[in-house]
Amino acid sequence: MNRRRAARLLLAHEVRWLASLGLWVVRRQDGVGRNASGVRAFGYAGAQAPLVLGFAFVCLVETVGVAFLLADVPVAHAIMLVLDVYTVLMALGLHTAAVTRPHLVSADALRIRNGARLDASIPLDRIATVRRDLRFPKGKPPAGVLEAAVAGQTAVTLELSAPVTVVRRFLGPPEEVRTVRFHADDARAVVAALREAMAAVPVGEHAAHAGTKRTGSRPG
Repeated sequence: MNRRRAARLLLAHEVRWLASLGLWVVRRQDGVGRNASGVRAFGYAGAQAPLVLGFAFVCLVETVGVAFLLADVPVAHAIMLVLDVYTVLMALGLHTAAVTRPHLVSADALRIRNGARLDASIPLDRIATVRRDLRFPKGKPPAGVLEAAVAGQTAVTLELSAPVTVVRRFLGPPEEVRTVRFHADDARAVVAALREAMAAVPVGEHAAHAGTKRTGSRPG
């Protein structure tokens, strides 16, 4: 990967999780609000909350302990304090990014997020089927499959009628996918909302993408 692109993506990731701390404090969610009429939000942070918040607490205890141990060594104390505080903020940022960046279902697309790491838009007219499907994936997903697992699990599976280009892996290149799996705290509600939104999409649009598939679109 181009180093400049990698640096830009890493910086954008840092900005997103830092911004999520502010959104969490003011009790707001990204993409949800007065200017997002008709958008429904679905959380996924519940599954990881105990682990992430527990890690943040351990980091906080460590910060206090190290501060006492290095109280007589000013330079080392200052360096470790900065590193420890950053670690605590990062742990909190992992959780608040998931809380403030939920999955979104609008009139034309499903926006799948995974904290500050993933933000993929799936047009509703490309979704052929949607179902509850609890899985515990291990290792890297196969080519053509996007997995947004939380706490090692996914709960909803989409099969697409035509490929969609997304960035499957953090810092990875754009790739085509035909299957999407993601986690949601209330998988039933997500599936119901998607089916309702898909039913409202004009039939012609679904047919157009089905035709694209028949004419030989390259699989992801």
